[in-house]
Amino acid sequence: MADDLSAVARFLYEAGTLKHARRTGWWMAGVRDPESVAEHSWRTSLIASVIAKLEGADPARAAFLAVWHDTQETRTGDVNHLGKKYSAPADPRAITADQVSGMPELLAATVRELIEEYEAKESPEAICARDADKLECMLQGIEYRAQGYESAQRWIDNSRGRIVTETGQQLADELLSQGPLEWLRAALGEKPDS
Repeated sequence: MADDLSAVARFLYEAGTLKHARRTGWWMAGVRDPESVAEHSWRTSLIASVIAKLEGADPARAAFLAVWHDTQETRTGDVNHLGKKYSAPADPRAITADQVSGMPELLAATVRELIEEYEAKESPEAICARDADKLECMLQGIEYRAQGYESAQRWIDNSRGRIVTETGQQLADELLSQGPLEWLRAALGEKPDS
């Protein structure tokens, strides 16, 4: 007999709300329509796999951690750093426990363990995933700055200062040395801007 997947189905609908949940910190930089939590999580997962591979950690595990790292925001919304100053942060482990309640135990235990690992900040994969979170914010800030949001520089600087892996730091420096359209110029065989 198959497991009851009704709680899993409910969670998949819940996770979809992250496609509409905006990253609220960017509003303070004047960004009218910032990226969604889901968009942020997708690129964070991609970056986590890159950092982990280059750091000698498990890229699939790092991406797995990163894709789940903000799933609790379906329940809390995206609380930016200023908002956290005025309210006690919700425990991601407690939220996750509620989210996976009723799911098949094999799946529920896996998700709880993922969030515990990410929050513990100790495994090489968690460190890579956390760096990816900071690097993605920095990268998004660079893109917003290029769109004219000069206040995004604060996010760029703060994120850059919180990256700890050697690969993450090198990648941050490389991103800072390029513009958001360098990939397009390279793909078209054009010479870089001087």
